[in-house]
Amino acid sequence: MIDNILTLLSARHAKERPEAPALAAQDEQERWYDISWREFDRQIAVASRALAVLGVEPQHCVATFSANRPENLVTDFACYRNRAVSVSIYATSSPEQVAYIVNDAGCAVLFAGNATQYHFAREAMEHCPCLKQIVVIKPIELDEDDSSSMLWDDFMKLGENASPEISAEVDRRIASATPDDIATLVYTSGTTGEPKGAILTHSNYDHALEAHRVRLDMLNPSDVSMAFLPLSHIFEKGFTYVCLMVGIKVAVNRDPRAIQDTIKEVRPTCMCAVPRFWEKVYTAVHEKINSMNPVSRSMVRMALKVGHKRNVDYRRRGLKPPFWLEKSYQFFDRKVFAMLRSAIGIDNPKIFPTAGAPVSAEIVEFFHSAGLFLMVGYGLSETTATVTCFPMVDYLLGSVGTPIPEVNVKIGDNDEVLVKSPTVMRGYYNKPEATAEAFTPDGWFRTGDAGYIRDGALFLTDRIKDLFKTSNGKYIAPQAIETRLGTDKFIEQVAVIGDSRKFVSALIVPDYEALRKWADTNKVAYSNTDELLTAPRVIDMMAKRIESLEKGLAPYERIKRFTLLPHEFTMENGELTNTLKIKRRVINERYASLIEKMYS
Repeated sequence: MIDNILTLLSARHAKERPEAPALAAQDEQERWYDISWREFDRQIAVASRALAVLGVEPQHCVATFSANRPENLVTDFACYRNRAVSVSIYATSSPEQVAYIVNDAGCAVLFAGNATQYHFAREAMEHCPCLKQIVVIKPIELDEDDSSSMLWDDFMKLGENASPEISAEVDRRIASATPDDIATLVYTSGTTGEPKGAILTHSNYDHALEAHRVRLDMLNPSDVSMAFLPLSHIFEKGFTYVCLMVGIKVAVNRDPRAIQDTIKEVRPTCMCAVPRFWEKVYTAVHEKINSMNPVSRSMVRMALKVGHKRNVDYRRRGLKPPFWLEKSYQFFDRKVFAMLRSAIGIDNPKIFPTAGAPVSAEIVEFFHSAGLFLMVGYGLSETTATVTCFPMVDYLLGSVGTPIPEVNVKIGDNDEVLVKSPTVMRGYYNKPEATAEAFTPDGWFRTGDAGYIRDGALFLTDRIKDLFKTSNGKYIAPQAIETRLGTDKFIEQVAVIGDSRKFVSALIVPDYEALRKWADTNKVAYSNTDELLTAPRVIDMMAKRIESLEKGLAPYERIKRFTLLPHEFTMENGELTNTLKIKRRVINERYASLIEKMYS
C-alpha cells in the first residue's frame, strides 16, 4: 500500500463522495460550473493513461506552462499516478525562461494553456532538443507546419483509447510509488540569478499536508476556496492541495485581473493571497469610508474600535469578551462588517492565508477587527510552502506566526532564519554546488531571510541579500520601508535605494488613476503624465504622505528624496520576478541616471 497522499487523492474522494464538487471553473462565456469528484478522478485517470501513451516514464519531468485552469490540476495528479514529476512554469514566462526550465528539467512533454503560451513554447522548442510534444489546453488553431503539437481533447482521446497494457502499466506505477519519488520541481523566481528547481518529494508533501491538517483544523468540506494566485507558485499549489485533501471545492480563477469580479461570484470562505491584494482592498475600503457622510463614517469608526477590542484584544489572546462587548460586536457585525465583507465578496470568512511579502500590522489589525482573519505566514519553495503561520489564538502582530508541526526554526549567523523539517527539499535539481551552499554542515536549510524569534513567534526583518548599509554605516532593511509605503492609496510600487549612499531614496510608481483624480480635484494643471509627476504640488503632497508613513522610523531610515516613475515595474521588462518581487540589481542598473540625479 502506497503512503503518498497525492497519488490517489481524487480516487479516495470519488469513492466516498462522488457527486460532491471538487473544482469550479469558468466556461468560455465565463459562467461558473462545478466538476464533481467522480468527473475529476475520471479525467485524471484518462490523462494518466495518455501520458503513458506519450512515453512518459517514472520520474520523467512533465511541464505545464499555463495560467490557472482545472487541466493544470488534472496534469499534476496524472503525473503522480505515473510516478512522473510535475514542473510548473509561470504563465507570464518568456520563451527564454521556458527554454531554460524545459532544458534543465529535461521535459519531453509540455502543456501550454493558450495561443500565446503555445507560440512561446514552439519558439522555446527550437532550443530544447528534449521537448518532443506540446499539448494545448485551450481549443485553438495550430500552426500549419506544426507536427509536434496536439489539442487537449486529442490528448485525452489517447487515454480513452489506451490499450489494456497501458492501463495495467499505470496501475503498476501506482502500486510501486514510494515516498522518495520526486513529485514536483518548483523553480525559484531567480531574484539574484538563474532559477533553481527545488526538488520536492512525495514525502515532503505528505508531511506538509499532515502538518496543515493539524494547524488548519477549522477547515472542512463545506468550505469554498479560490485558487487566485498562480498554481505554479508553491503558496497556491500547497494551499490548493490542502483544500483538495480536506475535500473543499476549489474555484479555479483563470485571470488574476478579474479577481474583483470572480471573488464576488464565488464567495470563498478561504483563499490565499499576497499582501498586495489586501493592501488594495484596504485602500478601497478606506476610500469608501472617507466618502461617507459624517454620521455613517462615525458609525464605521466606532464599529472598528469595538471590533479591535473584541477580536484583537480579547479573542486573539484566547480570552472571552465581556458580555457588553460581545453584544456591541454582534450589532456592528450585522450593521457594518457584514456589508463590508459582502462588498469584497466574502460573506462567510474562515481563514485567508497571506504570505509572499511583508504585510503591515496595521492592515492585519484592520481586517481582524472587521471579522476577516488574515492568517499571516511565511514559507519558501524549498520548504514545501509553510514554515510558520498565525495560530488562531495567541499570535503576535508583526510576526509571521509560529512554526507548524514538524518544522523547526532557529536563528543562525547574520540573523539568518534556518529551517530543519521533513518538509525541506531534497536539493536543487542538477545543481549540487547550490544545494551544498543551501544547507549548514549540520543539515539546516539556509532561507536567506533575516529575522528573530520572540515568544515562539518568528519576526522577519528582510532578505539578507537585500539588506544594505548607507555610507554612514547604518543598516537599512528596504522591504520594511517599502511595506509601509505600500499601504498608501497613491503608491503602487516602491524600490528603496541607498546601498553605500549617504541617505535613503526611493523610486516610486504611483497609482496613476488616484493621482490624476487628486490633481483634477485640486486643480493641478497638467497635459501629460510627465507633467503630472513633476508638478510641484504633486511632489509636495507625496512628500507629506511619505513623511507621515515614516513615523516611528529612525532618521537614517527615512526617505530623503524620491522620484515618481511614469511607468510601473513589470515582469516583461525583467524588473520583477514571476512572484512580483523586485529585482534590485536590474532596477539599480536600469534607473542608474535617475538614481544619480537624486544624489547629485
